[in-house]
Amino acid sequence: MPDWAMSRIMARQGAPLVHHRLPARETALVVVDLQIWFMEPCMPAEVPAARAIVPNVNRLAAALRAAGGTVVWIRTLYTDQALAEIPHFHRVLMRPERMQARSAALAETARPSFLWPELDVRPEDLVVGKTRYSAFIQGASDLDAALKARDITAVAVAGTMTNVCCDSTARDAMMLNYRTTMVADANASLTAEEHCGALTNFALQFGDVTTTDEMVARWQAEAAAA
Repeated sequence: MPDWAMSRIMARQGAPLVHHRLPARETALVVVDLQIWFMEPCMPAEVPAARAIVPNVNRLAAALRAAGGTVVWIRTLYTDQALAEIPHFHRVLMRPERMQARSAALAETARPSFLWPELDVRPEDLVVGKTRYSAFIQGASDLDAALKARDITAVAVAGTMTNVCCDSTARDAMMLNYRTTMVADANASLTAEEHCGALTNFALQFGDVTTTDEMVARWQAEAAAA
């Protein structure tokens, strides 16, 4: 975090982190879009750095489960309903050939839409499909209702891309009153500039930004004390 940004964060909230005492049982790790479409080499939407964060994501998931929290794996999916509801995204912001490739790849039963096989997905975890950048925006998914049913009040966001679906999901989580943290080294983007810029802006206005080590240590301490 740049010094100038940290100065502004401290002036606003008085501490670098403000969500560090949240109980794990009220916390969800929301892992965004770690799917074959975004992970496999030579895929059109490949984010090479996303493969490198998988060990951190798995560490976070294991630590939060052990402490009594909830792990959620988000899949971006294409549906005809989404096309009808947000045609501008599909028809204007993408070339026709790109839209066709993306739509076919992200169909629910298409292999590129599946979660990356190196992720440690467990039967007790939630797997949620979304049809917009943010998993929390109205019409995207049932994530908000699923978390509220589990009395979740805090969200930690990981996945790809930092500056697109992860940032959108994290911002909307905060606006829905979840105490939200982005885990810096468990998010990935196409460039360091995009990654760092998104994290800095999130920390300035929306919530905490911290590391895998800090989150894992927090949850392990809580599990040990239980």
